[in-house]
Amino acid sequence: MKVLLLLGLVAFALADNTRFEGEKVFRLKPVLDEHVTLIKDLANSIEVDFWRPENAELVTIDIDVDIHVPAMYLDIVSTILHQNDMEHEVLIEDLQSAIEGQIDNRPSPRTHSYTKYNSFDKVQSWINSMASSNSDLISKQTIGNSYEGRPMTLLKLGKKSSSVKPAIFMDCGIHAREWISPAFCQWFVKEALSTYGSDSQMTSLLNEMDVYVLPVLNVDGYDYTHKSNRMWRKTRSRRSGSSCIGADPNRNFNAGWCTVGASSNPCSDTYCGSRAESEIEAKNVADFIRRNKSIIKAYITVHSYSQLLLFPYSYTFELAATHNELMKVAEGASAALRSLYGTRYTSGPGATTIYPAAGGSDDWAYDLGVKYSYTFELRDTGRYGFLLPESQIKPTCEETMLAVKYIAAYVQKNLY
Repeated sequence: MKVLLLLGLVAFALADNTRFEGEKVFRLKPVLDEHVTLIKDLANSIEVDFWRPENAELVTIDIDVDIHVPAMYLDIVSTILHQNDMEHEVLIEDLQSAIEGQIDNRPSPRTHSYTKYNSFDKVQSWINSMASSNSDLISKQTIGNSYEGRPMTLLKLGKKSSSVKPAIFMDCGIHAREWISPAFCQWFVKEALSTYGSDSQMTSLLNEMDVYVLPVLNVDGYDYTHKSNRMWRKTRSRRSGSSCIGADPNRNFNAGWCTVGASSNPCSDTYCGSRAESEIEAKNVADFIRRNKSIIKAYITVHSYSQLLLFPYSYTFELAATHNELMKVAEGASAALRSLYGTRYTSGPGATTIYPAAGGSDDWAYDLGVKYSYTFELRDTGRYGFLLPESQIKPTCEETMLAVKYIAAYVQKNLY
């Protein structure tokens, strides 16, 4: 471990860097306890951006580890991997090139596009336009503002009714760099409105239920990824006593808060926050769901990447009381998704399917009483990771639409 001692001497915290020339993403394949220890020591010695799993403490034998390594550490990291005979491959040769390659060659339109990654300003304008032009089926409300004062605008889809209808709540963009997630929420709204009246399932759904869609939950972080640092993950909150910014909103909900798979270090990408719901974005969502928990029958949160359909629990290895039903629905939804392009998803509880992690929104919603609570991890399995090309937005959204409709149809049939 002499090399690691050397690393400890040269390591220092990297400032936010908007350029990533020469930086690589490695996939490590630990098969020995020594490999796991090596990866954890590496993370403690230099600034390593974990893509999967989300921090070093979650690394275990026989689970692939995807890490983004700054250019200044590439020689040392490569030396360590070879000296310790750890199998590995380079997923992304040059991160900056991959970021630029994510955007297709078509000229970027001034207005919103469903097959482009839209900035927060474009998303907000789109929200306003959709609500004003489809007032019989859609309305909007602001459930609060972000830390930096941006509105968190929620869309309510459903045929207007004199009585209160049961509902599904779906959010996207809880992690800022997962751009395919907000793209799906926008696609869902488009499809729901454009197929109402022609698609019998969607028509029935919007007649009998409401669907609340929050296109971007982490609005500050998402805006920051478009303007400053493409790889930013957390919120943008600031706290006294620390120069590090933000917390992981999906470690900030009051579900086994900060007990496992989360960090109490404000500089960590999985920082759980100073307390449960310390992040105003998480609190705004939790407050809305609490106020409406009598009508919200399903909670769906959309992430990337890994091609997984997860359900509670993640903060404990104990199975949910309704595990068998949750698994049955997840497997049906995954089959529906696979039927279009053959994309394979793995279904199961978060803790046993990937890794234990506390403070997640799906666990919190389930414990609150929302029976059907699911987390999607969209395409892909690591070739592009968080940088899924725009050419894949349409097929990703098309197949995910089938899975979400499957879940919605099941929930609708089992309302009473």
